[in-house]
Amino acid sequence: MKSNVLVVEDDSKIARIVRVYLEQAGYKVTVAEKGRDAVDLASRDLPIVVILDLMLPDISGDKVLQEIKTFGDIPVIMLTAKSAPEERIAGFALGADDYIVKPFNPREMVYRVKAVLKRMSTQGSPEALSRMSFNKRSFCIDGQKYEVTKSGVPLDLTPGEFRILVALASAPHCVMTREKLIESAFGCQFEGYDRTIDVHIKNIRQKIEDNPRNPAFIITVHGVGYKFIAERDV
Repeated sequence: MKSNVLVVEDDSKIARIVRVYLEQAGYKVTVAEKGRDAVDLASRDLPIVVILDLMLPDISGDKVLQEIKTFGDIPVIMLTAKSAPEERIAGFALGADDYIVKPFNPREMVYRVKAVLKRMSTQGSPEALSRMSFNKRSFCIDGQKYEVTKSGVPLDLTPGEFRILVALASAPHCVMTREKLIESAFGCQFEGYDRTIDVHIKNIRQKIEDNPRNPAFIITVHGVGYKFIAERDV
């Protein structure tokens, strides 16, 4: 049996369908009906992926997502009836790795679990695993520690923000389109929106820039995408 998949869903019928299809695919499945139970289970037995309903009886799915992400780079697939682009973008901004909109095809759900896990397993490029420093070591990205520091102070980036920053910093002064950033950071199977990258970039700037409105690290190339302009140390 493969490692545990945590399903957070208070609708017993949906939870049962998800469990059956995932178990048929070879996964071990744990189901939590409440958000607080899900957080406790995730902290004790780190799952390989979480399928998370947004509407829960005790705390919101957004809150569960934020707490689970503090335990490590655990991929989270949001399960929701909310299909508006703005709502999905908000979830991605919080750190969601993918979305499944109800009603859904259970076979597609299994495919998305496999796709997210594949993305996670193939993001260990030489650049992502190395330590990159910029501006006379005042800004550092450590792929092995999954850490970004500025003037020695750790910055709190989500896994998605970290992957986007690594993609940009790996090719300083090179313009990357939104499509290329999505592919580099999340994989070609990712079905997000171009605006998802804009939201992530805005959040990254809030964390790494002294003045996000006048960025010194990530600048916008209008009509194309973004580029990282700090000088990499030799």
